[in-house]
Amino acid sequence: MDKTFIIAEAGVNHNGSVEIAKRMIDAATNAGADAVKFQTFKAEKVVSKFASKAEYQKETTQRDESQLEMIKKLELDPNAHKELIDYCRKNGVMFLSSPFDLESIELLDTLGLSMLKIPSGEITNLPYLKKIGSLKKKIVLSTGMSDLREIGDALSILTQAGTAKEDITVLHCNTEYPTPYEDVNLRAMLTIKETFKIKVGYSDHTPGIEVSIAAAALGATVIEKHFTLNKSMEGPDQKASLEPGKLKAMVQAIRNVEKSLGDGTKKPSRSELKNIAAIRKSILAARNIREGEIFTEGNLAAKRPGEGISPMEWDKVIGQTAKRNFEDGQLIEL
Repeated sequence: MDKTFIIAEAGVNHNGSVEIAKRMIDAATNAGADAVKFQTFKAEKVVSKFASKAEYQKETTQRDESQLEMIKKLELDPNAHKELIDYCRKNGVMFLSSPFDLESIELLDTLGLSMLKIPSGEITNLPYLKKIGSLKKKIVLSTGMSDLREIGDALSILTQAGTAKEDITVLHCNTEYPTPYEDVNLRAMLTIKETFKIKVGYSDHTPGIEVSIAAAALGATVIEKHFTLNKSMEGPDQKASLEPGKLKAMVQAIRNVEKSLGDGTKKPSRSELKNIAAIRKSILAARNIREGEIFTEGNLAAKRPGEGISPMEWDKVIGQTAKRNFEDGQLIEL
């Protein structure tokens, strides 16, 4: 990952439709994302029939249905996964998914995924973490709702199970949809990086694209952002997602940030070298000066262009003798 790895999070915004999922892959590819991420789960393995919805889900879906009923409609079966993996391959974009149960981990492993995304809700799920860690794949770990101790515990489980630390990227995250800007706490991403000496990134649930761009500027190696074909579509995450045009703008802005960061060496860039002569100043005659006359504060000035002796040599020039005549405005030569 020598550039910011941008994950376009389709999540469950396909509403269980493979055709909508394919259109989302098209949109993510057009936006320039590196990967499109879905969610893999068997509803009955993830949610009990007694589980209530999150508050944001109550506001964006039918209030009289249970969380189990809601997510059951959003499942993608193994055949759908295979079809979407193949479609991503043809589009030249990586297929990713977050497994939410042990069977789904096995499915994604069987399908040959080289990278797995651990969603925030599984960071305290010991058997889940052990299973993923034992597969020794690249892992992206979201940390919404967690503190440093919980992140440390999860990393220990993953590495003890067999995954190399260098194969793990930890994403700072807030799981409120959408996340209020005052709750982002983006500096926590840097705290995670410093505390665990690990690659970090940001999973963004804010309404806009500014925070993802800021995260890239701060050194995020992975950016994940929910997107949708249309915010008015039915579904729990649609309203907190970007539409394709905004997703494309975000990707382009992050790529521009990458270019602008540079190598940290302060020196004139290739593009500005040509401007030095036009913008900097030189020591020149402030009036006509005769041969043999002494250079003084009164007969010299610092003006453009910057093609002659730099004004930084002013004190060395003062007091010297003119070796020829200089017209008003001519560059001084010694």
